[in-house]
Amino acid sequence: MSHQKTINFPQNFLWGSASAAYQIEGAWNEDGKGPSVWDTFTKIPGKTFQGTNGDVAVDHYHRYKEDVALMNEMGLKAYRFSIAWSRIYPEGRGKINEEGLRFYDNLINELIKYDIEPIITVYHWDLPQALMDLYGGWESREIIDDFNNYCITLFKHYGDRVKYWVTLNEQNIFIQMGYDLGTHPPSVQDPKRMYEANHIANLANAKAIQSFRKFVPNGKIGPSFAYTPSYPFSSHPEDILAFEAAEEMTSHWWLDIYCWGHYPQTVWNYLEKEGLTPTIEDGDFELLKFGRPDFLGMNYYRTGTVERNPLIGGIGKGSMNTTGKKGTTKDHGIPGQYKTRKNPYLEATNWDWEIDPVGLRIGLRRLTSRYQLPILITENGLGEFDKLEENDQIHDDYRIEFLRSHVEACGLAIQDGVDLIGYCTWSFTDLLSWLNGYQKRYGFVYVNRDEHGEKDSRRIKKKSFYWYKEVIASNGQTIFKS
Repeated sequence: MSHQKTINFPQNFLWGSASAAYQIEGAWNEDGKGPSVWDTFTKIPGKTFQGTNGDVAVDHYHRYKEDVALMNEMGLKAYRFSIAWSRIYPEGRGKINEEGLRFYDNLINELIKYDIEPIITVYHWDLPQALMDLYGGWESREIIDDFNNYCITLFKHYGDRVKYWVTLNEQNIFIQMGYDLGTHPPSVQDPKRMYEANHIANLANAKAIQSFRKFVPNGKIGPSFAYTPSYPFSSHPEDILAFEAAEEMTSHWWLDIYCWGHYPQTVWNYLEKEGLTPTIEDGDFELLKFGRPDFLGMNYYRTGTVERNPLIGGIGKGSMNTTGKKGTTKDHGIPGQYKTRKNPYLEATNWDWEIDPVGLRIGLRRLTSRYQLPILITENGLGEFDKLEENDQIHDDYRIEFLRSHVEACGLAIQDGVDLIGYCTWSFTDLLSWLNGYQKRYGFVYVNRDEHGEKDSRRIKKKSFYWYKEVIASNGQTIFKS
């Protein structure tokens, strides 16, 4: 589908950017904050690139006013940030830490002062370590009430000023990497435990949304999903079948529950045969019906291409590139279902992520057709090696081109009929990239630190900072001028 006329973004479009508490705040044990599973996990040798952690990160906790002032200078319309659960409840439950509440009060008020819409992510992976120690975190149904109580605390405290809320960030990622691949905490490699934990997280999400309706009746809430649209490698019918399996298993499995309250039948049948279905208790599906969101948060970075994968001799788990050495990712799959293949039509980043702006448009259209919900792009960006040059210059033209092509795809999707609320880049400042250290930079603002130390952590505007400022000021029209 091609369009001839000028692309117009809605007048109230949320041109934003995003971050996560553990990746930017630092102050990991200050002002009453308790440890999270990431505070613990990153101290285990060999888990992260060169042993990097978020103890200091980019020191946003102490420099948030400086960072928000830069957002204002850019003209940002929205800022999505997460709240650290253990900064509010150091033990995950029990006594509230007033200093933690105050920090986010101050951040929200600072954003509002500059007419920047705050978007809160309730959970961005940093589970309180105390709850992991107490009952195993997401593997226990106890977490449903603890998470709900934490959410209610936030809803009551910030709901008067915050309209947009994200419940769980990338449940598909933190569950799979934590309980199947073992590369995130709690480093489990057991698919049965993964599906059990995932079901419990779905219940917690639904219960939190149910509470939200009571405490923030005029607000909007939804989960944020890491969507990697699948392509078939060829038109061979078996590759098409593999593509269908990949889309069902990597996307519909989570999104159908969020939006409809039930699991896709084909995946359930497969898991049943493999002995992997989660435990279902009375009332589970009744609760899940409450989980239908007001919008879908979509984190988009890439597409994936798949082909048939034989049941006997097929490939299983692969490996991720966490060093930035291009070409080191190994394909993965599920025997009898699908396996990944390199797409010969796409370039890739140094971390082997396919660069595919058309895939963003495809993804937006697929989600709209299937779920009929507004969409907020909660993350989209390029992680690369940025070079600080003479006179504090960072010429990140590659990032500008990446974002320009993806913003254009958003505009085309809107013309296709997608109800797109806004577009949040990942990220505003550079930050700690979970397993990749500080070398993988995403921000419009360079932070002068690296794997070896915080240096002075100066904020330095990249070329892309000025580009996005013009995009916002023109409501997206500058991307079509060339």
